[in-house]
Amino acid sequence: MLNGKSILITGGTGSFGKKFVETVYKLYPEVSRIVIFSRDELKQFEMAQLYPEDKYPSIRFFIGDIRDADRFRRALEGVDIVIHAAALKQVPAAEYNPMECIKTNIIGAENIINACLDSGVKKVVALSTDKAAAPINLYGATKLCSDKLFVAANNIRGWRNVDFSVVRYGNVIGSRGSVVPFFMKKRYDGVLPITDPRMTRFNITLEEGVELVLFALENMWGGEIFVPKIPSYRITDVAEAIAPGARHEIIGIRPGEKLHEEMITETDALNSIEFDKYFVIVPSTPPNWTVQKMLTEMNGRMLDYGFRYNSGENTQWLTVEEIREQIKLHVDPTFEVQA
Repeated sequence: MLNGKSILITGGTGSFGKKFVETVYKLYPEVSRIVIFSRDELKQFEMAQLYPEDKYPSIRFFIGDIRDADRFRRALEGVDIVIHAAALKQVPAAEYNPMECIKTNIIGAENIINACLDSGVKKVVALSTDKAAAPINLYGATKLCSDKLFVAANNIRGWRNVDFSVVRYGNVIGSRGSVVPFFMKKRYDGVLPITDPRMTRFNITLEEGVELVLFALENMWGGEIFVPKIPSYRITDVAEAIAPGARHEIIGIRPGEKLHEEMITETDALNSIEFDKYFVIVPSTPPNWTVQKMLTEMNGRMLDYGFRYNSGENTQWLTVEEIREQIKLHVDPTFEVQA
C-alpha cells in the first residue's frame, strides 16, 4: 500500500510519529520518501540518529510549523499522503494559552487542508482525540473544530483526487504527560494523587494507533471519522497496577477534565456505523458516496438510537494484571511491582 509512496507526517518527532515511521519501514521497505515535519530541531536531530542517511536514504527532516502556511506548502512538494499528528494537546496549557492552541489546532489544520488541495496530495488522515466528543475544555473544542474542517474538506475538493478522513482514539498508554509515567514516578513516595476514584479512560497502545491509521489509509472513502473498539481502565486500577498498597490522595478533578470520556455521543450515533473492530461516524453529507453503499459494501450496521461510546459504560475493561503487562510491554520493559 505505501511502497513507492511519499508520506509527510506533521508532528513527526512525537510518540506517534516515531512509531509510525518504525512501522512503515518494517512493513513497506520500498516507501519512496518519508518527510518528518515538526518544529523542534533537537527532537529532529535525535530522531535522525535512529535513521542514518546511509541506511535510510528515503527519510527527510523538515523544520517548520503548521501555522506557517507557506512553509508547509513547500514541504508538500511531491508528497502523496499526509498524516496530521501535530497538535498542542496539554489541557491545562490550552486553558491558560487559548489563542496559541487555536492557532495550532484550528488555523494549522486549515493551512494543511488548503496546501493539500493545491499540491496533488491523494490522501490525508488527521489524528483526533476522545476529548473532541462533547468537549468541555479548549483542547477538545479545537480538535472538534479540526475534525469538522477535515471532514468538510471533502466538499470543496472539486475535481481534485484527494480524500480527507479522521481517526479518533483514546489515551495512549505511556504517552508524555499521561497518568502512567506520572504514577511511575510518584510510586516511590508511597502516595499517589488520584483526581477522582470513579474516573475512567479509554486505552490504546501506540502500535494500535498506528494500525488504525494504516487501516484508515487503506479503507477510507473520504469524510469518515474512524473510532476503534478499545478497552477502558479505571484510574484506581492503574494505581493498583503500578503501586499496590500506596495511599491514594484524592485531589479532585482538574479544570477541563471529565469523569468519563466519550468517543461517540448519542447525537453522533445517529450517523454512525458499527463494524467488527471499529465504528465510523459518517459525514452529514457524504461526498460522492452514500451511507447505504458503505453499509452494503463493508457489511456494517447503523447504531441503535441512544447508543453512546463512553469509557465508563464500555463492555471491555483492562484488569490490573493486564495493565501491568501493557506497562511492561509498551512503557518500561524493566517494570516490576515493588514488594
